[in-house]
Amino acid sequence: MKILLVYAHPEPKSLTSSLRDIAVAALEGEGHEVKVSDLYAAAWKSEVDRADFSNLAAKDRLQVADASCSAFAAGALTPDVEAEQDKLLWADALILQFPLWWYAMPAILKGWVDRVYANGFAYGVGEHSDRRWGERFGEGTMAGKRAMLILTAGGWESHYGPRGVNGPLDDLLFPIHHGVLFYPGYAVLPPFVAFRVDRLDASGFDRLAGRLRERMQSLFTDAPIPFRQQNGGDYLIPELTLCPEIGDADASGFALHIETSRTT
Repeated sequence: MKILLVYAHPEPKSLTSSLRDIAVAALEGEGHEVKVSDLYAAAWKSEVDRADFSNLAAKDRLQVADASCSAFAAGALTPDVEAEQDKLLWADALILQFPLWWYAMPAILKGWVDRVYANGFAYGVGEHSDRRWGERFGEGTMAGKRAMLILTAGGWESHYGPRGVNGPLDDLLFPIHHGVLFYPGYAVLPPFVAFRVDRLDASGFDRLAGRLRERMQSLFTDAPIPFRQQNGGDYLIPELTLCPEIGDADASGFALHIETSRTT
């Protein structure tokens, strides 16, 4: 199988870098083909601006979604963006690896998403009608592929638990899991997370490396997070709200969008 690992950390000697090398070696040891997009090493351009759309006339106002759609349809996106899109189409699985900074991904990785996920490629796909609202959230360009996160965090695991001060990790990652990965169709696996990385000793690193090797060996067999598909019957269309029979009438929150939260 083919895997794209998109990596975002500025320090080549970091723990995150060591984990990347372990993940790649484990995947290649299983016979998989791996490509790595190292965003800092490539000096990836993070911001979306007029330079991304060579077919946009100087007199025209930049409307990013429209400009992205037009450039993608015309084959006029920048070479760096097209190269990453080709890798995504090539890969059977996507891994995003990054340190959790301020409850989110580093800006350079968010900029990769902003630019590579062009209108017509990762969104704006499919029929929009009173029966379907596009091919997204379980359908779309990346349907049939897998995705997961490899994260490092300075805090304790309990800090990200159900009663932790940072909030539940599943909630913090919902915008990435559901919005960045499930949206264009990926089956999203539970993340691999390394906690308290600033205080990790040699024996702790060995245990962590072993856990990561095991996760890489099961990349194509682990069960994905059972997010509800948008067009699978659980949502009213075009309102895109959950059907009344799902959950309590006054219930809300991210967990409702996972199949295991269905009540009968």
